[in-house]
Amino acid sequence: GIYLARVTGCRVVGNRLHARRASESVSGNGIHLWSADSVLIAGNRVGGYRDGIYFEFVHHSEVRNNRSERNLRYGLHFMYSDDCRYQENIFRANGSGVAVMFTRGVEMVDNQFLDARGSGAYGLLLKEMTDSRLTGNLFAGNTVGLVAEGATRLEARGNEFAENGRGIALTASSQEARFIGNGFVHNSFDVTTNSGNTRAEFTGNYWDDYRGYDLDRNGLGDVPYHPVRLFSLVTEHNPPALLLLRSLFVHLLDAAERAIPSLTPQTIVDSSPAMGNPARLVRRSHD
Repeated sequence: GIYLARVTGCRVVGNRLHARRASESVSGNGIHLWSADSVLIAGNRVGGYRDGIYFEFVHHSEVRNNRSERNLRYGLHFMYSDDCRYQENIFRANGSGVAVMFTRGVEMVDNQFLDARGSGAYGLLLKEMTDSRLTGNLFAGNTVGLVAEGATRLEARGNEFAENGRGIALTASSQEARFIGNGFVHNSFDVTTNSGNTRAEFTGNYWDDYRGYDLDRNGLGDVPYHPVRLFSLVTEHNPPALLLLRSLFVHLLDAAERAIPSLTPQTIVDSSPAMGNPARLVRRSHD
C-alpha cells in the first residue's frame, strides 16, 4: 500500500487501504516503514494485507487513531522500533492482533485488541521487550488477550481483559512485570503461565470470580487472590483436557485449590484485589 524507507518527519494520514486477502506468501503490507524516525501514522483504515501496519527500525514515531482489521497475519507488527507510541487504534479480526518484538520504550494507550481467534492467535504479543507500558487498552474476544514472553519491566495499568480464552499468558522469561488496576471479566482463564516459578506483581486488579470480602470498606479485598487456576496448569501440558472445562470435576478442582492453595504459583498473587472494576472501560466498536 504505502512504503517509506530511510525517512524522517513524514506523515501518513487519512488513507483507506484495501487488499484482496490472498495468501501470506503473495501479499504485502498495508503501511510499511523501514529505517524511519519521527513519523506520524494517523486516521488510516487498513484491511486485507499480510500485516496492516509494519515497522522495522523505526524510532520516536506515533501510530494514532487507525483501524487495522481482517489482515492475514497481524494488524500491527513491529521489530527493533524503540520509543514509539501507539494510541486509540482498533485492531480487529486479524490473524493475530499485534506483535511487538525486540523493542524497548513502547507505550500503548487506549487501543482495542479485538476478535483474534484461532489456534495460536492473540490480541497482543510482547516478545523480548524492555520497559513497555500498557494503559487503558481493551482486550476482548481473543483466544489469548496478552502474551508476555521475555517482557522485562512491563507495566500494565487500567486495561480491560474481557471474554478472552486466556486473559494473560505470562511466561517465566518475563521479569519484573507489574499489573496494577486492571479488570478481568468473563475470561475462561484470567492468567496462565508455563512455570510454577513465574514472578510478577499484581495489585488492585478486579477479578470477576473473586469471592473475598472487604471488612474495612476501603475498596480492596482483605483476602489475597490467586489468579492462576489449577486447571489452567493441567491444560498447559495437556491441551485436550480443555474438553473438561465446564465439567463438575473442574469446578471441584478449582474450589479445592481456592480453599488450600498449594499447586498454583505462589509468586503470582494479588494481595489487594479490587472489589469494583478500576479499569477504564472502553466500549467495543461494532461499526
